[in-house]
Formats: sequence, C-alpha cells, structure tokens
Amino acid sequence: MAQAFSKEVLRMVRKKGSLRAGQRVGVAVSGGADSVALLLLLLELYQELGVVLSVVHFNHKLRGKASEKDEAFVAGLAEKFGLTLHVGRGEVGKRAKQEKKNLEDAARRARYAFFKRLTDGGLVDCVATAHTADDQAETVLAHILRGTGLAGLAGIHPVTADGIFRPLLEVRRGELRKYLRAKKQRWREDATNKDTSRQRARMRKKLLPLLEKEFNPRAVEHLGTLAELAREDEALLNELAGGSCKALTEERAGGSGIEARKLLQPLSEKPFNTEISESAEFTEMKKEGAWALRARIVRLLVEEYKQAGSEIAAAHVDAVLRLAESGKNGKVLQLPGGVDVRRDDDWLIFLPRAAQGAGKKAPVKFEYALGLPGDADVRVAVKEIGCVIRFRSIDWPDAQRETIGKGWAALDRDKLQGAMLLRNLRPGDRMRPAGHSGTHKLKRLLNEKRISRWEREGWPVLERGKNIVWARGFVAAEFAATRETRKAILVSEEKA
Repeated sequence: MAQAFSKEVLRMVRKKGSLRAGQRVGVAVSGGADSVALLLLLLELYQELGVVLSVVHFNHKLRGKASEKDEAFVAGLAEKFGLTLHVGRGEVGKRAKQEKKNLEDAARRARYAFFKRLTDGGLVDCVATAHTADDQAETVLAHILRGTGLAGLAGIHPVTADGIFRPLLEVRRGELRKYLRAKKQRWREDATNKDTSRQRARMRKKLLPLLEKEFNPRAVEHLGTLAELAREDEALLNELAGGSCKALTEERAGGSGIEARKLLQPLSEKPFNTEISESAEFTEMKKEGAWALRARIVRLLVEEYKQAGSEIAAAHVDAVLRLAESGKNGKVLQLPGGVDVRRDDDWLIFLPRAAQGAGKKAPVKFEYALGLPGDADVRVAVKEIGCVIRFRSIDWPDAQRETIGKGWAALDRDKLQGAMLLRNLRPGDRMRPAGHSGTHKLKRLLNEKRISRWEREGWPVLERGKNIVWARGFVAAEFAATRETRKAILVSEEKA
C-alpha cells in the first residue's frame, strides 16, 4: 500500500513540474502527521527525483514544553535519516501581542520569513510544505465565508515565486495517516488543532464532515477543483490586466501614474470592431469587463509598492476608484501596506508612503554658485534632486540647427555677466519666458504645464543677480539665444 501511495505522490509532483534534478529541497516538518508523512514520502522518492533533502523546522514557542518537544522530535528524525537540520525560533506570541496581530497569522508570517531566509541565503533552493486537500478545502471555505473574489477562491497555490512547493495538495489528510501507520512511524499531535474556538478547527471537526455527510461526499475534492480552476482564470486575467497596466501607466512623481479617465474606462483605449461594438449586448459586456479590469489594475499598482504580508480589500479598491471618479486635486488616500494614492489634477499617483513622507518631509533646498563655462563642460551634481545639470559653451551660428529638438535650453553667453546661482524654486519667483510678452510667476507657468506641487519640490532655477535666467522647462526671453547670438550656453539635465 505504502509503495503504491508514494508512486501516486510522485505522479503528482511530476504533473506540477516544480522540482528539477539537483535541487536542494528543505522539507518543512512541524512534527505533525502531515509533515512527517511528507518527509517519509520524499525520502522514498528523492533518488528518482534527483533532489537533495534537508529538514526545516520553525519553533514558534507558543506551547511551552510541547514546542520544545516538537523541535526535539524533528531533530531526532533528521538524525535518524542522516539529513541536515535547519531550525528557526521566534517568540511569536509576544510579537503578535506587541503588534496587535492575529496569532495564527503572525505564526504563519514568522514561519515563511524563516523559509525565505533559507532560500535567500542559498541553504536550500525551495521548501516543501505538507498542505493537503483538506487544508485547501478549509482555506477556500474560509475565504468564501469572509467574502472573497477569484483570488481568494484560488486558495493555496501549489508553487509560489518565493520558493514554496506543496506536493500534497491533492492528498487527503486521512491517507497520510494510513501511510504513517503502514510505515509504523510516530508523529506529534498539536492540541491546538482540536481547539474548536478556532475557526480552522471548527471547519475541520464540524463543517467539512457535515458537508461530506449531508451534501456531497466529494465536497473536499470539488473545493480543490474550484481552487485549481480559479488559479488558472486568475493567472490569465492578471496577465491581461498586467498588459493594460503597462500600457496605461507611466512613471510620474516618484511613483506610478495613471490618468483617472483611463483607469475608469480602461477598455476605451482599445479599438473594437464597429459592427460588434454597436451591439447592446456587447456594450454591456464591455462595461462589465471594464469594471473588472480597473479593479485588477488598482490591485496591481498597489502590489508594486505595498509591504510584504499586507493585503487590500474590495473596500480599498472602491475607495481608489471613487478618488478617480470625483476626488479633489491633492487628496491623498492611505492604503494598508504603506501605499499612498494621490490625486494630481487628472492623474492618480501610486507610491510608497516613505516617498510621500505624509507631508512631513523637509522642503528640498540647494544653492550652487558657478561662473560662465569655458570650452569645457561644467557639470553640477545636484544630489538633492538626483540629477546632474550640464552647462556647455558652443559657437552658436554653427551649431544652433543641431540643437533643435535635443532637449537643450540655449542662453546667449554675452548677455550673462558675473556669477550665477543654481538653486531650488522659491515662492514669488518670476520670469518672462521666451515667447511671452509679460512677466509671470513661475508658479503660474508650472500650473499651466500641469506640474503638481509635489513635482515642483526642488525645481531647479538658474539666477544671475536678481534675474531668473533659466528654470527647468523655461528660458528667460532676455537671455535666450537668438540669430544674432555668437556664443551660446546649452543647459541640459541628466540623471545622477
């Protein structure tokens, strides 16, 4: 029986195609029946799979002496089978209390953080965990009961990007216990698994047995199939949303920006067949598709900046969409995971809260004195805004045509006498830009260019005496190079 069972597990592992010959696989063993069975199964299969095994154990220190006995039991298994043992420990209960986090969630985070340290440190290539079909069914049900979308229905993933591998997701918990009894292998029982004050224990002891007895004996299998189908659909939809997200967003003000109208109507940017798009049925389908797509775009943009382990709910997505529909300019929406969404005129900017600074960041100030450049370039590294501003003296009659469209600003050198100052924008700064008949505040000129107040932070200005000669995007009319100019100074910017 045991040999046939291990061959079935081998088939499941190969179906997922998630292990390669030569990989170092850490087997997460808590001491419970499921994880002990996983270890024994992989010990039967490791030569055929061509992998190298080790044992991984995390002591959460939640059950006093019982936790220490679990660790000792797992250490004994590693020694018995001649396997390297990796042990992590953490005062999870104390930390959960300090951070006011759910205990089970805190334990899971601590455990997976340890697994990640092992993979990041090169001690193992991946970690195999013993989640079963029963665990999958419990997870899907828990998500349904608390309210979920397609991502929640996807349940536990067989393989994750951070090196977690779950080969037993199609195996029932009862089968693993039969396997262990056939192998005459002991395991440790965690008393908390029987505590029906916990939702998981109630599902395990009451809800799933009721569903199987009174409604469908294959309820666990069907919930697992639902999760698999949801994962497939979720992967496809995320791929489509990712393409739209890439097409509709751009780097802006230290984050990712998307125009509000494009977020609200993401499908309007794509052409549709005229005959089909005139159909009322297709129009309604397109509207529903846009609703689904924009929510996914929001989630992808938040995912780009949020801290690990945090999640956003449907209510957070709705709040972002309301900000796109009618939010006031300058309004900032704070989301879980340290992400801010800011309304800048017709744009929404997604960025990490550290970049936003929650309005407490000191203003960017700088001053750099410089003289007129000779034949060589003068480069001023403005570390405060992460750029290098370059000043180059050239013969203007010969080179003026070559400068057109290159992004350089051209100043008449003969009109510039004395020292100059490169500094940040200040309140009240005024200039008459080339092409304008009158003098204007730089604030007004930047408003006309729709430069947000956040983007203006540290805006570079070149001053001679009390006159502004140049500001990013503008050249003062009285200092601009003309047809009569003999020597010009080209001003350009480069990233530091």
